[in-house]
Amino acid sequence: MQILLLAAGILPAFAGGGASAIAPITLYTRFQQTPPPGVLNAMQAELDIIMEPAGLSFDWHSLAESSGRTSWQLAVVQFKGQCDTADLRRRQSPHLPLGWTYVAEGRVLPFIDINCENLRVVTERQLVQLPIGNRDAIFGRAVARVLAHELYHLLTNIKTHADGGIAKPAYDGPELLARSMRFGKREYAALISHTARLKRQAYAEDGVPHFGQADSE
Repeated sequence: MQILLLAAGILPAFAGGGASAIAPITLYTRFQQTPPPGVLNAMQAELDIIMEPAGLSFDWHSLAESSGRTSWQLAVVQFKGQCDTADLRRRQSPHLPLGWTYVAEGRVLPFIDINCENLRVVTERQLVQLPIGNRDAIFGRAVARVLAHELYHLLTNIKTHADGGIAKPAYDGPELLARSMRFGKREYAALISHTARLKRQAYAEDGVPHFGQADSE
């Protein structure tokens, strides 16, 4: 079974207050094509902004550097296709699968795929209207929103979607490229609750991480 990802208003009550900081989540990444720095930097910055109300932060590493590291929570993220804004065309932008997670025995597995090529198709009619110097940063921000959607499924083990915000099932180009896009109140509450529980389960009393499977909901 796959969860297909075919947004908004931040919650002031959570920002900077309701969520206590949790140790960084490790993201191991593999890009089919290496993105330019503008895309990668914007992606990382936007993911931090989206997840900050839930007290979450991230350590990014290449999958080739995966040996010897431990984390209370990790995900392997594969970025497929061209993750940049070069050679854009004014193609039609139908609803396409942009990202997905994998489910086994009722649990969302820590493997995420992001389809940058489909994301280019969905957003390029808007991107070509922007100054060339701004396109990479704005596209990277859109990639981060797709990644945040899939991380929400992974971290909460919730396989359904919300009516609005980043957790809804489908986006169009203008939504993905909007100045701001966040989760809704319920989704931030779920992230706070579930990640705190996962962290408690991952650590023994002596503070040493144990990476057994979390209990089912």
